[in-house]
Amino acid sequence: MEATRICLVRHGETSWNAEQRIQGNIDVGLDSAGQAQAEAAAEWLSAIGATALYSSDLLRARQTAMRIAGALSLVPIMRPEFRERRYGLFEGLTYEQSRSRYPDVYELFERREPDFVIPYGGESLRQLQQRVTDGLRRVADDHRGETVVVVTHGGVLDIVNRLVRGTSLRQPRDFLIPNAGINWVSADGDRWSLEAWGLTDHLAMVGLDELP
Repeated sequence: MEATRICLVRHGETSWNAEQRIQGNIDVGLDSAGQAQAEAAAEWLSAIGATALYSSDLLRARQTAMRIAGALSLVPIMRPEFRERRYGLFEGLTYEQSRSRYPDVYELFERREPDFVIPYGGESLRQLQQRVTDGLRRVADDHRGETVVVVTHGGVLDIVNRLVRGTSLRQPRDFLIPNAGINWVSADGDRWSLEAWGLTDHLAMVGLDELP
């Protein structure tokens, strides 16, 4: 069985990233820095020979994907499986506001309790893991022996890194997820491999990693 190489790109910066404001499934577009990051990522990816481009359907990911699509001469395929985690009552608040207004809820969130569902339409880490893993496996199965690009979000990339490395959902994050960072994984059947993570050489300024 031939391996599928998957290049995962976090969307470019938004003003809410700069404010450390939780976006979740709220549609926020790229700011000027994010647009420049998306262009830089697109230029860097132009020579990789990708055969397909997938993206979260949220605006900040779509805008990033459209720039990459031009460089790759591909039409992006929108997949809701690669949307950001639903953060429920935290969406629209900064991390500090979330902590101060809902301390008990935020503690469970910060402790990375896998089955804790954030109130008011939120999602647990376990639920996020299931949909992201299903989406990634679908892409890998549909493109065996090919190279594909997926444009997505920080929370999704957190799950992907743990899937590939076999680390627990509870473990504190020990890797970076910068805006417009480039990450490479490969799938050969049920065997996942991490090739490179958090590449930012293509960026004039290293993208933000405002995630907790």
